[in-house]
Amino acid sequence: MRLMLKFTIPVEKGNEAARDGSLGKAIDALIEAVQPEATYFALENGKRMGILIFEETDQARMPAINEPFFIAVNAAIEIQPVLTAKDMERVSGIIP
Repeated sequence: MRLMLKFTIPVEKGNEAARDGSLGKAIDALIEAVQPEATYFALENGKRMGILIFEETDQARMPAINEPFFIAVNAAIEIQPVLTAKDMERVSGIIP
């Protein structure tokens, strides 16, 4: 199943992690854990934000993916299934 993981990092914790070098390591570890097909970084409401699109077949892996990032940078994480336009066409015929 294709999933979208969206995270935000509180400003103070993000600044602390950027200064001590742990921010890059935490993001690298998250990317290594999910092997995303796409990764985007931006700001949301003044906080560091990222979106990773990845495939996962085992929902039991979610704690192993989330917990290290929660601990490292106090991240807020949202995960939800997502579809491409081709997926939508295949399942519903809505998109030409």
